[in-house]
Amino acid sequence: MQMNLGQLVDEFGSTDKCRDYLEALRWPDGVECPGCGSKSVSRLVKRKQFDCNSCRKRFSVLAGTVLQDSKLPLWKWFAAVHLMCESKKGISALQVQRMLGVKSYETAWYLCHRIRSAMDDGTAPLLHGVVEVDETYVGGKVRGRGRGYRDNKTVVVGAIERGGNLRVRTAPDNSRRTLHRFIGETVADEAQAIYTDEWTGYVGVDDEDTRHETVAHGSDEYVRGDVHTNTVESAWSLFDRAVIGSYHQLSKKHLDAYLGEFEYRFNNRENPHLFRDTVVRLIEAEMLTYKALTGTGS
Repeated sequence: MQMNLGQLVDEFGSTDKCRDYLEALRWPDGVECPGCGSKSVSRLVKRKQFDCNSCRKRFSVLAGTVLQDSKLPLWKWFAAVHLMCESKKGISALQVQRMLGVKSYETAWYLCHRIRSAMDDGTAPLLHGVVEVDETYVGGKVRGRGRGYRDNKTVVVGAIERGGNLRVRTAPDNSRRTLHRFIGETVADEAQAIYTDEWTGYVGVDDEDTRHETVAHGSDEYVRGDVHTNTVESAWSLFDRAVIGSYHQLSKKHLDAYLGEFEYRFNNRENPHLFRDTVVRLIEAEMLTYKALTGTGS
């Protein structure tokens, strides 16, 4: 069942309720020591911790997770997860700060990035069937027209399986070598077809198992039978609206993180358990320190 805001408040309006939920998700078969794996543990109720009777290690349900060492109440974490999952065009850290009453923008920004880091597990399956591939350009200002005049922008390449999932990532350029590598890493060898526009960088992506067909956008050809790139271009349109309407501007340094969030939300657009599954990722993902995120501080 899909989580709505009313249910969120009813079910997770206190820290204790959030902890109980995290405990049930992390240890469905009973609390287990993250150090030695023993299930012989004692609960330290007042400290909100556990004591392992085997190795004597003390730990909490947050230990070793993205939530570790956070000073924010757990209900604000849960609310931020809900907002990021349900905002189709994304939600800015500034808006999260306002809605949740987070004291500083930096804290809200760090919160959102830690949730983003959990959304990307790096194990996305390859795309099959009919796959559309296209590039878009993010940031900077367009100088002139055409692909050759976009050197001040960041290239983002995307591939989408019709009726299936989306893969997006930044690229150093839109050269044939780069595009072929991206397709090789995201599209299965046995895919039925790859549809692109007429850009020369896509020449040669076909093989004995997969045909390659193009539409000539430069000649105002956008659809030929079932050959088109409208699906992936619709995804770009949604991301563009997120950049303009929600994030306003994205730094090149963190663009892959925003793309990862966009891809995750797009691929889970029909997942009725999106909130729960995202909280599970918070438990399973490694902690992201502020220093690792920004390259500064301690």
